[in-house]
Order: sequence, then structure tokens, then C-alpha cells
Amino acid sequence: IASALLIIAMVPILKGLTTAHLGSVIIERKSRSLILARAKLDEIKARSVYHYSDSFDETNTSLDGSYLGSVTDVSAGSNLRTITVAVGYDLDGDSILDSDEIEVTLSTYVAKRWDS
Repeated sequence: IASALLIIAMVPILKGLTTAHLGSVIIERKSRSLILARAKLDEIKARSVYHYSDSFDETNTSLDGSYLGSVTDVSAGSNLRTITVAVGYDLDGDSILDSDEIEVTLSTYVAKRWDS
């Protein structure tokens, strides 16, 4: 009887542990994606100081192993641009960041600081 009760109790415990593990994996991916997206955005803002006229568009750039990033650069006026960075984990390993793989999207404005 004790063995049967133990076996019956183990099923929900194992299911709970599996769910907790999957949740922690998702949180880890989102956290890593956020760190990579912020780093990419900081890099672009730093480059824009002296190279404002360059295009910052990128598609499916490998950022860290299986993490991919895409950058969209849209002009919002003569001295203002909108930069959007999307980062996610490449689940299917095809080196293409699909919309269902995007974990984090960050946007900012970049202004032209001076004429060169």
C-alpha cells in the first residue's frame, strides 16, 4: 500500500518539477535576449555619434550562439531615426529569427548630434 501511495504521489511531483524547469528555461532565454538586445542598441547608439549616415539594418545576425538579432532602421525625419532591435533564441536552428522565436523587442530614437 505504501509503495502504491508513493508512486501515485510521484506523478504530480515530477510533473511540477518539469513545469518549473520549462519555466526557468523560458525566463533564462528572455533574460539573455534582453541583455543582448540592450548591448546591440548601445552599440548602435555609440556608432551613430560619428557614423550617423550609415545604415544600421541587420537581419538574422548571430549575437551569441543560438541567439539571433535583427535591427530595423527607419528615418523619422532629417535628423532623427527609429532603431528597433529584436532578439530571440533560434529554436529550430535554421539561422532565421522567425516571429514566434522573438523574445525581446526594444526601440529607441537616435538623433544626429552634429554635422560632420
